Amino acid sequence: MDEPALKGLRRWLHLASSPPQHEAPPPAGPEQGDNSVSREIEFWAYSEDCRIYGFVQLRAERLSDLLNSGVDLELSSVLLVALEDNHAVEIQRLVVQPDELVAVRGLGPRGNAARRMRRRPAPVGMRAGPYIIHGYVHTPPGADPLQAFRRRKRMVALTEGRIEYMAGSQTHRARVGTIIVNRDYVEWLDHAKDAEVRLDLPAEMRVDPRAKDMTGQIRIFRDTDADTTDEVQPPPR
Repeated sequence: MDEPALKGLRRWLHLASSPPQHEAPPPAGPEQGDNSVSREIEFWAYSEDCRIYGFVQLRAERLSDLLNSGVDLELSSVLLVALEDNHAVEIQRLVVQPDELVAVRGLGPRGNAARRMRRRPAPVGMRAGPYIIHGYVHTPPGADPLQAFRRRKRMVALTEGRIEYMAGSQTHRARVGTIIVNRDYVEWLDHAKDAEVRLDLPAEMRVDPRAKDMTGQIRIFRDTDADTTDEVQPPPR
């Protein structure tokens, strides 16, 4: 691999050989439900220097609950793609701390329907690390969406998300569905318009992390579930 790609991925390769800091799953609680049942889901994340594809055992109702628990994530069948030059590295196992991730796709189940609260979607835009992200944050009626975002737990879910970033020498803009953003990486946050969120963009293309040739098997991913317990209301026209 060329040195630029190796430089961008070196710390992730180092983490691949490090033991997890937390061996046991977090205890069950009212926000996580029954953790006794674990299921494997696809994992698709964005760090400061690469994109991460793989699989993770979900030991919580939703992926956002798992990310906010602070427990290290043990990924399998991992593919790292450098933002600097799009070079890819395959790793069988990688341990990641949630606070090292800028954003994560909200894949997996939506959680307990009985806990959903009626909230209104408000369009927002932000810069988080090297990414520009737009989407809807869900707030109680009358609440300021920017304050609501800042008061949430570290990993905040947005619906109808779109993302923009540089990969190699090209700008990528794509629709990503529900996206969970790490507040600690947000450099600026502002109100947006529906038109800014709802641009007509294709779903982001990705590599299937379990294909034999992981750098050559590309498919379009389309969301079937959103990682949110909010009752989504139609955005204002």
